[in-house]
This record gives sequence, structure tokens and C-alpha cells, in this order.
Amino acid sequence: MLFIKRNINERKKNMVEKRKIVLIGTGFVGMSFAYSLLNQGGVNELVLVDVMSEKAEGEAMDLSHGLSCAPSRINIKSGDYSECKDANMVVITAGVAQKPGQTRLELATTNAKIIKEITQNVVSSGFKGIFIVASNPVDIMTYVVSKVSGFPKNKVIGSGTVLDTARLRYILGEYLNVYSKNVHAYIMGEHGDSSFVPWTHCYIGCKKVTEVLEDRHQDLSILDDIYKDVQQAAYEIINRKKATYYGIGLALTKLVRAILDDEEQILPISAKLEGEYNHKGLFIGVPAIINRNGTREILQLRLTEEEQAKFDYSYDTLEKTIKETIEPLLN
Repeated sequence: MLFIKRNINERKKNMVEKRKIVLIGTGFVGMSFAYSLLNQGGVNELVLVDVMSEKAEGEAMDLSHGLSCAPSRINIKSGDYSECKDANMVVITAGVAQKPGQTRLELATTNAKIIKEITQNVVSSGFKGIFIVASNPVDIMTYVVSKVSGFPKNKVIGSGTVLDTARLRYILGEYLNVYSKNVHAYIMGEHGDSSFVPWTHCYIGCKKVTEVLEDRHQDLSILDDIYKDVQQAAYEIINRKKATYYGIGLALTKLVRAILDDEEQILPISAKLEGEYNHKGLFIGVPAIINRNGTREILQLRLTEEEQAKFDYSYDTLEKTIKETIEPLLN
């Protein structure tokens, strides 16, 4: 009981400490995150940084004008990289957006140059906090931030497959007529076309999704169709409205608050593997426990032979792109 009380008191103490976020990139994704953060609260300072400084200033003004309608007070302003020095987190959403018909991996070279420069500027400020990377292709951009910054692996986190997983839970929940929060399932691997679902670890409440389908006399092949819908979701949205941003904005808010609130929450982030899943050195989407120190622990699921093969393929896809296009830029 004493341990529990100490734990609660420690969490309360954390809640009143400085909670400063610097957002780099005020495009659709960045501002969807900022707007979501404003609506949910939990931060007392938000600084917007963009190469277009006037846009960042205008966005800060626009958000600030709605503060009287927000759940809590936040000091919102535009600024430069010097603001990173005392920030808890730097969230990077800057970069070229994915165009219709374009894969995330095709963005790699262009965005790697941008992310490299951003990371150098952030580190030069004296920043000691946690990097959150959402720029695409996110697994590769997280690798770039890690290599350039030299930060420990727990302090560099990519948004990974948090959004993909949210899409999976929504689509699966809709199909089974179950609230998505009662769907416990993950997308793993690349945040892209080589991702996969470890269906042996997917549950509806406390029951395996395969058993739910069997009880309803439904063909398990429907799972392939559901995954395909998840995998193609971004392309479908981009074809209709040119970009996706609300979903990732909410996903980033969930990730940031899990860190600030020391939640010990399990999220499928882009984390650096050090032998987990038989791989080492790169960042890829895996379930991990998140707390105020960043990535506390990667959870290693017991994958089937088929699932491990899919994971290997996804990892190899990222590794090939990094060796061919990214490493030359970093050396």
C-alpha cells in the first residue's frame, strides 16, 4: 500500500512539472497534432517552429485565440531552435508530404536531408529530452534522427504503426460490431506496404479474433481483406483529399501524453531493435512500453513462422533502402 501511495504521489508531482513541447513543422500533420493537444490539454507550453516563420507565428496566434475554450491553459508561441534547449520533447513532422500514387519509401532521400538538418539544429540547442518523429518514411527518418543525434535508443521514438494500429482496430471493430477500444490488435513492421498483422495475438476483449469469427461461422480469409483495407487506407484518403493528418495528429497526442503522464502504456512505436525479433540496429514498428523516459521496453511477441517471415521481409525492406539511399547521406 505504501508503494502504491508513493507511486501516485510521484505521478502527481510529474503532472505539475514543466511540460514543454516543441513542434517542428506546421503543415497539416503538425497542426492537427497541435490542435489535438490543445483540445486534450496536459501541456503547459507549446512552441511552433517552421522554416516559414510567419506561418508558425500565424498558427500560434490562431490556436491561442481559442484558449478560453480549451480544457487548460497553454502558453502557445512560435519560436526557433533555441526553444528546444529546455523542452521535454521535440516532435518532428516536417518534410515533403506523400503524393497520390507515391509510396512512403519514395520520400526517403528528400526527407532524410531535411530531418538531418533539423536534428543537428535541435541537438546544437542543448536539447536533452525525447525526440518524437512522425515524418515519413517514419522508420527511416527515426533512424536518421538516432544516427545524427547520437541519443540513447529510449529517447528517439518514431510514431511507427500507432496510426496503422488505430485504423486496424477501427476497421475490425466496425466489421465485428464492437467498439474499437475493445479491439486489442497491432500492426507491426514498417509503417508502409510491408507491414503485417500478427493475427495470433489479436483479441476482441479477452477472446482471440479467430475464435470470434469461428463462433460466428465466418471465413478467416476476411482477415486478409481487413488488413488490405488498413494497408491501403492512407492511399485512399490521399486520393480523395490529397493528405492524411487528423488520425496521425490524434495518434501523436496519445504518444506524447503517454510519455508526459508516465503511463507505462503499450504502443506500437518505431523502436530500435537490439536483438528482438532476431534483428539489430534499425527502427521498426513493434509494441513497446512507454513512460516518462521514453521507450522502457520492447515487448517480444512469440510470432509464428509465417509471421516472423513477414517481419523479416519488412525489416529487410527498410534495411535495403537505408543502405542504398540513407547511409551515403549520413557519412
